[in-house]
Amino acid sequence: MTLDLTIRYKVQADSFDQAERVASQWSAAARNGIVPHRMPAYPPVDLVQIVDSHMRVVDSSKAASDTVPLSTLRPPPDDRFQRRIECGEDHHCVMLMAIRLTPEADAGVVFAGLPEPSVLSTHRLEHIIVGGILLLVSVAAWTTWALVGRTLRPVEAIRARISEITVSDLSLRVPVPPGRDELAQLSVTANQTLARLESAVRQQREFASTTSHELRSPLAGLRTQLEEALTYPDEVDPRETIRTALTSADRLEAIVNDLLVLARLRVTDAPPEPIDLGDLVSAEVKLQPHRLPMNVRATTGLMISGSRMQLIRVLDNLMVNAQRHAESSVEITVEQDGDQAVVAVTDDGPGVAPANRERIFERFVRLDDSRRRDPGGSGLGLAISRDIARAHHGTLRVEDSPKGARFVLRLPLADRPDGPVHLHPARGELAPARKGDGGTIGD
Repeated sequence: MTLDLTIRYKVQADSFDQAERVASQWSAAARNGIVPHRMPAYPPVDLVQIVDSHMRVVDSSKAASDTVPLSTLRPPPDDRFQRRIECGEDHHCVMLMAIRLTPEADAGVVFAGLPEPSVLSTHRLEHIIVGGILLLVSVAAWTTWALVGRTLRPVEAIRARISEITVSDLSLRVPVPPGRDELAQLSVTANQTLARLESAVRQQREFASTTSHELRSPLAGLRTQLEEALTYPDEVDPRETIRTALTSADRLEAIVNDLLVLARLRVTDAPPEPIDLGDLVSAEVKLQPHRLPMNVRATTGLMISGSRMQLIRVLDNLMVNAQRHAESSVEITVEQDGDQAVVAVTDDGPGVAPANRERIFERFVRLDDSRRRDPGGSGLGLAISRDIARAHHGTLRVEDSPKGARFVLRLPLADRPDGPVHLHPARGELAPARKGDGGTIGD
């Protein structure tokens, strides 16, 4: 509607301006008395007349009448220029400009006009506008349909591929469309998520298989012992049977407790807290019962970020492990190495063969020496400790040592203000040994 009115106003104003220019030229000529009887026209303004005070035609153009004036309009002396649209009985209209020659009473009038443009006299303009709008809407709709269709084709391919992915087969990946737009990035992210999910499911299946085997062994042994006691009551010592059953129950309890710890590690999302690793190690050494001296050299001021309870479990596992396998003493150091805090727990026992330094961190792996020293171990302590280290973006491994085993925990330092760092050498006191909850070499 606004466009239609704007175009109509513009066409009408231009038409009146053309008529006014022609009328002004002949008005000047009439005042100077130089008007020919047959006045030349200036298309599209081909209707020109000069009438006297009695509205008689004095001069006219070829297209105008010699006798009938174009209009009865006679502008007053104080408003000599007037515009009007004159329509005849045949409904043909003329856009007319009337100029009074002078303010005098007997002054004539100059008429100049042109037929009303079809844009104004018909509904052609509305039809053109509506047709143009329909054309634009159609082009826009087709373009949108084509673009959306092209955009959604990769989405349909992704949807179809995702519908084929099942828990039993997570190896499929969604197709990645070309380019670097949001859809391509979404496909890449989906594939990365599927890869992590596949790895997690594979680990869960392997873990479930290994766990079921480890749980069946003590259960089968316990069942066999109890069945023998019932079947041969006169041949089996009940006290020995109960003692052996308690040993199997202890092993089952240790396995179940460590499995619960592993489960909590996977779902715990507690906010990290700042921890002074040197102070933490020194405090745990004092609380840790031990049968052999524990020499500690801890650098304080090494701030890390993490879970205090989880790190205490790692330290307890490493210290119990070292006490179990040491011959005369255990040495613990806490120091800085670049942007890492390093905790080293070294014993003077038989050590770990290079071939077994990674095996002992696998779940349920227990070496012969570990089985002999701690028959009730679960074989999960070191696996839990390494998982905790990785959760803190650190590492836990066995490194070379002149004698015995050297377990090294490396954790990234947290941002902290510059300040002095002090050494706190300490020496643990002798105390009765405490049974650990896993974390022995191969335990």
